[in-house]
Amino acid sequence: MTLRAMRPEDFERYASICAMPDALRVMNGGGWPRRRAWEAFLRNAGHWQMTGFGQWAVVDQKSRTIVGQTGFYFDSEVVDEEFDAYPQVGWLMLADCAGNGLALEAVRAAHDWFDRVVTGRLVAKVAEGNEGSLELADTLGYRLTGSAGGSVLMRRDGPAGRR
Repeated sequence: MTLRAMRPEDFERYASICAMPDALRVMNGGGWPRRRAWEAFLRNAGHWQMTGFGQWAVVDQKSRTIVGQTGFYFDSEVVDEEFDAYPQVGWLMLADCAGNGLALEAVRAAHDWFDRVVTGRLVAKVAEGNEGSLELADTLGYRLTGSAGGSVLMRRDGPAGRR
């Protein structure tokens, strides 16, 4: 697995992942149309420019294809003042990757980078019932802080040993 910046030539693969009904099932009830995928793709590139962090492509070394994304961002959706003040972690992995440790490896690598380069508190918003993502967040040190609109809100105050 490699984390790398998304490139213009990645958009077709990115759009195909976003169109998969199961890929975004826990976020919005189904896949995204191409236009929404394009807007998210561009927003991610701009996020890196404006904040110094964003989402990486998760690339499978064997196939050399994108199998997901992970990273950090400020969301435009208002949750509450305490939650919105901090970068939010996000990850999306193809269902084919479930259970093989790839998501944990990718998200842990992203957190290692954040803890070295940006530092500080992070928040997560995980759909209720998304047990895999809730377990992953717990493994990375996120703790429950509340809920909002069908999502569990979590917070991580820094890497283990510095909390």
